[in-house]
Amino acid sequence: MANWYSADLHFGHHRIIDFCKRPFASTAEMNAALIANFQACVAHDDDLWILGDFAFGRAADTAQFESWFHSLPGRKHLIIGNHDDEAVISLPWASTEYMAEIQDGEHSLVLCHYPMITWNGARRGALQLFGHVHDQWAGSRNSINVGVDQWGFRPIQIEEMAKRAARMPVNKHWADVEHGNELP
Repeated sequence: MANWYSADLHFGHHRIIDFCKRPFASTAEMNAALIANFQACVAHDDDLWILGDFAFGRAADTAQFESWFHSLPGRKHLIIGNHDDEAVISLPWASTEYMAEIQDGEHSLVLCHYPMITWNGARRGALQLFGHVHDQWAGSRNSINVGVDQWGFRPIQIEEMAKRAARMPVNKHWADVEHGNELP
């Protein structure tokens, strides 16, 4: 059993292709690529954490939302994002929260759709995982964007995130909110 993380799939959202310069000719192509990429990574008994914005559409699209949901492997958890309406939230997720604190091996993680400057455990090395900002910001040494626009339209695991985080600069506002607490 492994944990996988992602955000901002935006199934069915045609305008996201232009907004984020996604390399797809249509939403059907984007949806199929996302499903194939997730199926290639996530095993049936893995946990898949979606950090918001699973799909975009109208409540009338419930059957389509269910189809996308069931096409993804693993036990699916939703960290609710700004585009996750009741039709998305009511899918049979293993859990739904606005924020979660979990342990993945030796790593303490804080999961939220939105990037934060500080969070519980930040001074002790907890990583914050987020989405929301798509291709606009990859994150910093202790706060990583797990969105599909940052990771080749696939989910990722903690080892890959931690390697990237170690090469990133400290958030320029860290000293403003955690004065006297240097990051490793």
